[in-house]
Amino acid sequence: MTSTAGRKPARVVALAPMPPEPQAYALARYSRSPDSIQQSLEWVHAHSAEKFWEKFYFDYGHASIADLGHVAICFENISELAALEILDEQTWDGQQRSTRYQDGAGAACALPPEIASPKLAAEYDAAAARLFARYTEVHEKSIAALAQKLTRPDSMSQEAFDRNLAARAYDVARYLLPLGAPTSLGQVVSIRTLERQISRLLVSEYGEVRAIGEMLRQACSEPPDATWPRLESSGTATGPLAPTLARHAQPSEYQRAVRSQARALAARFLDGLKASGGPDVHLIRPHSPESELASTLLYSQSNLPYAKVLGRLEACTIDERRWVIHEVLGDRGPHDELPRAARAGHRFLFDISMDIGGWRDLHRHRRCDQILQPFDLLAGSQFPEGAGELGVLGLMEDAYSDAFEAARRIADEAGPLAAHYLLPFAHRVRCLFKMDFAEADYMCRLRSGTKGHPSYRKVAWEMAEAVKVAEPGLADLIEATPPWVEDPLKR
Repeated sequence: MTSTAGRKPARVVALAPMPPEPQAYALARYSRSPDSIQQSLEWVHAHSAEKFWEKFYFDYGHASIADLGHVAICFENISELAALEILDEQTWDGQQRSTRYQDGAGAACALPPEIASPKLAAEYDAAAARLFARYTEVHEKSIAALAQKLTRPDSMSQEAFDRNLAARAYDVARYLLPLGAPTSLGQVVSIRTLERQISRLLVSEYGEVRAIGEMLRQACSEPPDATWPRLESSGTATGPLAPTLARHAQPSEYQRAVRSQARALAARFLDGLKASGGPDVHLIRPHSPESELASTLLYSQSNLPYAKVLGRLEACTIDERRWVIHEVLGDRGPHDELPRAARAGHRFLFDISMDIGGWRDLHRHRRCDQILQPFDLLAGSQFPEGAGELGVLGLMEDAYSDAFEAARRIADEAGPLAAHYLLPFAHRVRCLFKMDFAEADYMCRLRSGTKGHPSYRKVAWEMAEAVKVAEPGLADLIEATPPWVEDPLKR
């Protein structure tokens, strides 16, 4: 007979909310001792979590410990441009305010700190105000046109019908939202992701983003500003979120050096190449990981199609390509992570040129690797295909031209970084998406659906078609909805 002596019943134990650093400490100790979680919590309560973090995380580099503590942070009244940099983490969980539910009337753009002249600041504010006025006008005209075009089904209430019309109208009007438009977002991230995020934000080229990185570091060193009402009314003291992290999080000088060196070598190796027209969605032919790594590093600091960068580097010798890689990545410390551009060996590489607004939605697919090029003032614009039918295309083109001319004047006086804040969502960007087949299928299925925006629906459809041509054996597996299949009252 089998003895049951000493056998313990299975349990599921829920932990009460607690500060992130002690929580991670308790779970780390729990995994390294025979004690119950309650015993580990009591042990940690009697010992210094900060000393543990100093020794095991920051001195010994046991990075996985930092995945056990999570922090909820909100960023309020920041620019759309800053939001793009904040959420550019693959292990990021969060939500940003949707443009479908925001009224831009009366909104004030974030003022780039690069604009120091009061006269230039006034010109910037005036240009942004004109853009928001046109945004509101386009939205109102689009609602009226859609109301004439679409018939409310008997099964849909008037309220639901009106909401759908407003959402679809925002899909059109949002092409005039500038990157400086105010937004907010909330995130729940591990301490490890938070440290990487702070270090990355602190070396951003944008002054606003660097300032946000400093505010984020400060927020971790203090008690939280917003508390659960029940906790607040009980008088329970709440300590700093992540004080040890706040002391140790530093600017990532390695990432700054990588960016600078890649930019210098891109200017050297890609000199004379021009960004001539090409397909909006280009599935890159298979090539070696070494060529992919060297090409991606230079692509990330250029405004050229990936195929042109790849062609130039494959015309070089093997030794030259390896020299590029080592010059960009070589000066690396013991705790420095390789940049995202170093992730090579993908089967599906899509070089995509599209409007900023549509790209923002594809940017949320964090299972793939994305390499966004710097914003290019000369990239041109892209407007929704239905804008002409709604009678707003001319209005949108005029508004874009006005904003673009103001951006060029600001670039002349304050530099291109300040000018980027006036670029509307209709402005084009170029980004490299690297992925496996499962992620390609997921993105194509989700983003080609009738609930989505027309611009990224078209891109997702073209991605699926490109995969079918390149890999006919997978054609029956990948799914996408053609952009001409529409259901405008479905959200």
